[in-house]
Amino acid sequence: MALFILIILIGVFAETSYLALKSWRGTRRASGRRKVYVDTSALMDGRILTIAKTGFLADDFIIPRSVIREMQLLADGKDSEKRTRARAGMDVANELERVVYFDTEILDDSEYGRELVDERLLKLAKANRGMLLTCDYNLEKVAKTENIEVLNINDLALALANNFRVGDKFHIKVLEKGSNPKQGVGHLPDGTMVVIDNGEKLIGKEVEVEFVRFLQTSAGRMVFSRLSKAQNRQKK
Repeated sequence: MALFILIILIGVFAETSYLALKSWRGTRRASGRRKVYVDTSALMDGRILTIAKTGFLADDFIIPRSVIREMQLLADGKDSEKRTRARAGMDVANELERVVYFDTEILDDSEYGRELVDERLLKLAKANRGMLLTCDYNLEKVAKTENIEVLNINDLALALANNFRVGDKFHIKVLEKGSNPKQGVGHLPDGTMVVIDNGEKLIGKEVEVEFVRFLQTSAGRMVFSRLSKAQNRQKK
């Protein structure tokens, strides 16, 4: 009988120790997580969901209700493009709540009254020592003046983009004329804009270009190019 009681006590002790260790580890993980406040542009962009599902992010995502309301207004608006992107953004918000690698919270920020959505985000991030997740270049600039850390999805995309070099050649379709005379414009497969010198008369055609210069900013990426020698010979 004494042996039976001893076995039970050992079992209870082992179970209690396991639960205490699990709770301690969970608390330790939670305390080490960053609070990331997600804005409207990041949700409507959609790439954040793809990134989140890879497991590279292990932070706490916080989506203010004002962001959800802003997307609802856009989803009911007259602009068809914004309407489509806003509906997709609401789907992204719902899917983020199902990602197992982190917690997603829809935060009631009604205490900020009639303040604009961006102002609420900035105040929340600053008051809670959090970060801002966005695709909005101007909002990023404002946040940095407030000493708020920013995760810009465009910066990540730029870092992971194909590393073309000056002198590389690529076949691209000229889609429209550029802002300067004789320029044509096309796009790389990842959406990067390519400005083609002397490409205006080749709109609608696929041409071989040579990369001349790259311009990378948080607002996006541009490539400046010229027609390759082989392409110039074809023109003649």
